[in-house]
Amino acid sequence: MVLAPVFVPVLAPVLAKSAFAADSLTVFAAASLKETLGQIADDWTKDTGKPVKLSFAASSALAKQIDEGAPADVFISADLNWMDHLQKGGQLVDDSRVNLLGNRIVLVEAANAAATTQIKPDFDLAGLLGTGRLAMGNVASVPAGIYGKAALTSLGVWDSVKDKIAQADNVRAALLLVSRQEAPFGIVYETDAKVDPGVKIVDRFPESSHPAIIYPAAVVKTSKNPDAKAFLDYLQSKKAAQIFNQAGFTVLGKTQ
Repeated sequence: MVLAPVFVPVLAPVLAKSAFAADSLTVFAAASLKETLGQIADDWTKDTGKPVKLSFAASSALAKQIDEGAPADVFISADLNWMDHLQKGGQLVDDSRVNLLGNRIVLVEAANAAATTQIKPDFDLAGLLGTGRLAMGNVASVPAGIYGKAALTSLGVWDSVKDKIAQADNVRAALLLVSRQEAPFGIVYETDAKVDPGVKIVDRFPESSHPAIIYPAAVVKTSKNPDAKAFLDYLQSKKAAQIFNQAGFTVLGKTQ
């Protein structure tokens, strides 16, 4: 089941080329980075006096927009595959790519719900769902959905729930379905669960049940903004690392 697009007010749409001034630094980033990257961008502006325009959506949607010529200076994906796609297409500045962050996926329910379970091989997720649906990002294109399906498959649970999936356009839309109690459970990033008081974590998925969750970042080759590399460096600073850590991300690599 693929739901009609869910409007999520916190996500900025990908805008047409004319919407961005030529001298603005434009960052396309995975939806799960919304609050954290917004805070870091504010700090960058305070430190440098230079504004940043942020656009959040599913990594798949953003990568396709870049393919079509959207005016991004920096791209931050929630998985390696979409960054690989752009790199193979010659869309990234050579040697600018870095593995920035790690994350976890979790099973969530509404904050006032009382269900409990331990995520383990063959756990009875279908029984927990009953007649309800499991909210996830699109399992064919949205990184959180891809990780979630991989985990459920590895744990031997996917076949029992595959007909009970409510697929959303991005992970924040899936989160909203649970927060609004339109779906009893969902699979989202741990950092997403922490920013929505309408949900709570039931359990974390074992990291061994799915590919490593890595957020790569890179400068887009068509960028003409001289601050693109400097902003990417700023994302690897100790100041940014503190914000990422507080949000629940794992900072990868050495901070500058």
